[in-house]
Amino acid sequence: MTAKNILILPGDGIGPEIIDQAIKVLTVLRDEKSVALTWELGLIGGASYDKFAQPFTAETLNQAKQADAVLLGAVGGYQWDNLPRELRPEKGLLALRAGLGLYANLRPALLYPMLASASTLRADVVAGLDLMIVRELTGGIYFGQPRGIRTLENGEQQGFNTLVYSESEIQRIAHMAFKTAMKRQNRLCSVDKANVLESSQLWRDVMETVAKDYPSVELSHLYVDNAAMQLVLNPKQFDVMVTGNLFGDILSDCAAMLTGSIGMLPSASMNDKGQGMYEPIHGSAPDIAGKGLANPLATILSVAMMLRYSLQQSQWADRLEQAVVAVLKQGLRTADIQNTDQAVVDTSTMGDAVVTALRELA
Repeated sequence: MTAKNILILPGDGIGPEIIDQAIKVLTVLRDEKSVALTWELGLIGGASYDKFAQPFTAETLNQAKQADAVLLGAVGGYQWDNLPRELRPEKGLLALRAGLGLYANLRPALLYPMLASASTLRADVVAGLDLMIVRELTGGIYFGQPRGIRTLENGEQQGFNTLVYSESEIQRIAHMAFKTAMKRQNRLCSVDKANVLESSQLWRDVMETVAKDYPSVELSHLYVDNAAMQLVLNPKQFDVMVTGNLFGDILSDCAAMLTGSIGMLPSASMNDKGQGMYEPIHGSAPDIAGKGLANPLATILSVAMMLRYSLQQSQWADRLEQAVVAVLKQGLRTADIQNTDQAVVDTSTMGDAVVTALRELA
C-alpha cells in the first residue's frame, strides 16, 4: 500500500493547538494500519515570517506540491498587523491557494441536532440544516489586477481593486458545483450581483450554459443581498450554493453561524487534480491562543473531508465523523458551543475524547 503524504501547516494563533488534536486522530489512523499515512510539518503565515521574513516560501510551496493533501491550522495575529501588506500572514494563505491552483472551496454548513440550541436562530428554523457552499477561490476581486492605493491630482488617496472573472474560471467552478449538487439533492443556487456588475452578468450567463450539461440539477439564481437575507430567513431552502470569491467569503461565514459556532465547520479547497488543502473556516483567534479554549472539532472534521476528497478513504471519513457525533452526544462541549447546564472541556480534552470514540468505533 503506497503511503499518502500530508503536509501539515499549524500556522499562527490557535493553529498549533487545534492541529495537535488533528495529529492525534491521524496517529490513530496510521497506527491501525488501515490507512497508510505519513506527514511532515511546514511553516506559513506569521510563523513563516518570523523565521524567513516571508509569509510563504518556495520551500513550503514545494512541500505542498509534493503532498497528497495539505492540512492547515490558521494564519494571522495582532503582532503582524503593521507589516507591509505583501508580508502579512494572510498573503501566505493566498499564495498557497494560487500556487496549488485551489480554485474550488467547499464549505459545508451542517447543524448537528444536539447543537440546535447553540444557534442564534430558533431551533425550528435551523434544525436539519445541511448546506454546501461552493466558493470560487482563485479569481475575483481578491486576485484581480490592477489594484493598489494611489494619490490623485488633488492629493487625495484612493484605494482600488479589480473584480474580474474569465469564462473559463466560471466554467470550472460551475462544473464543480453541479457535480456536488448531483451527489446531494440536485438543487443548485448560483449567487451573483448581475443587476449591477458586468462580471456577475457573465457569471450568470455561463452558469446557464453549463447547466445544459446537468439536466437533473435544478438551477436557480439569487442576488447576493437577497441570498444573505434568505440564509437567515429560511436556510433549509438551500442544498448547494455556488458563488464568487468575495460573496462566498461572506456568505459562508454567515452560514457557519447558523450552525451555532464557526468552530464546528471544516472546509476543503480543491484543484483539478483532486489535491486539496483542508482547514477549519475560523481564524487564528489570537485572543484565546494558548488558553486551551479553542474548539478543535472543525479541524478534526477537516481531516474527515481530507480522507474523503483527496485520500479516497470515505469509510474512515465516515468513522471519524461518527466519532465527533458520539462525543457531542456525550455532552462534551468547548466554550463556543456550551449551554448553561453543560461543563466546558479544553481543547486537548476534546481531542482526546474524539480519539477514544474513534478507537471504540473500530
